[in-house]
Amino acid sequence: MLTEMARMSLDDGLVMQIHPGSVRNHNAQLYARYGRDMGADIPAPTNYVEGLRPLLNRFGNESDLTIILFTLDEATYSRELAPLAGHYPCLRLGPPWWFHDSPEGMRRFRELVTETAGFYNTAGFNDDTRAFLSIPARHDVARRMDAGCLARLVAEGRLEMDEAEELAQELTVGLVRKAYRL
Repeated sequence: MLTEMARMSLDDGLVMQIHPGSVRNHNAQLYARYGRDMGADIPAPTNYVEGLRPLLNRFGNESDLTIILFTLDEATYSRELAPLAGHYPCLRLGPPWWFHDSPEGMRRFRELVTETAGFYNTAGFNDDTRAFLSIPARHDVARRMDAGCLARLVAEGRLEMDEAEELAQELTVGLVRKAYRL
């Protein structure tokens, strides 16, 4: 089904997003009392390497296709997602979300994926929250975490200041516009 959806995205030019790895409504008592989508969603491991292999064997090298991958399983950032996104032209890594949408979660994301996937194989910071009042604060936190990462790279002599300034702009708005073709 994912492979067919990728083919359709290639045909219509729409960006595909994959958000697996949540066991929904884990607490039966909470579910019985309040219904679905009331919490108790728990992260679960997802095998991206084998799970996406058929799709990537068929469409992974298509530069006109964009697939943005998200995860709730932090262990997959450096082990699976960063190497996949660093290799396949169609892949981008979505920002930390849900349980990792926090200063420390964002910092760990940058530390775990940037060395292998680079900055330009990420989708910047997008937002699909239904908590509309949190959007400005969440984007501010993401910008601050990315700026801190860039500042550290400049201080360590691993990045020039002009490169950091360019990357700051890309991480704020450029990568999102490119990833979603805006």
